[in-house]
Amino acid sequence: MAIPESFQAGLIGGMAIGFASVVLMLGIGRIAGISGIAGSLLQRIPNDERAWRLAFLLGLIGVGVLMAPAVSLPTEGNYLLLGIAGVLVGFGTRLGSGCTSGHGVCGLARRSMRSLTAVIVFMLSGFITVYFLRHGGA
Repeated sequence: MAIPESFQAGLIGGMAIGFASVVLMLGIGRIAGISGIAGSLLQRIPNDERAWRLAFLLGLIGVGVLMAPAVSLPTEGNYLLLGIAGVLVGFGTRLGSGCTSGHGVCGLARRSMRSLTAVIVFMLSGFITVYFLRHGGA
């Protein structure tokens, strides 16, 4: 069975996230929670901790740049609304003690009940938001 072309980039991206998570866990025993990795760079941490965190984030950005030609992204939008959404996501990751990668990929793989609860909450929130945006609250 062939994979639809519209799903290929997402599938490749998901596999890359899973692979990076496994490599990070097996390599240095760390969880690939992006918000925690990025957030810790704003704090005082030892240089060896800073080095792997920077390398991981630069790798994420680098792969994004390399894959950008293969993915069609919308270039129009309300940038103020996108900025507000970004701030709310950042607030949510701090409030929830992690992001989708930390809870959804790594936490569930470790059978963390806290991560299962977080995943259920953010998935339901996403479903409800999409429903109201598409159906106007009706």
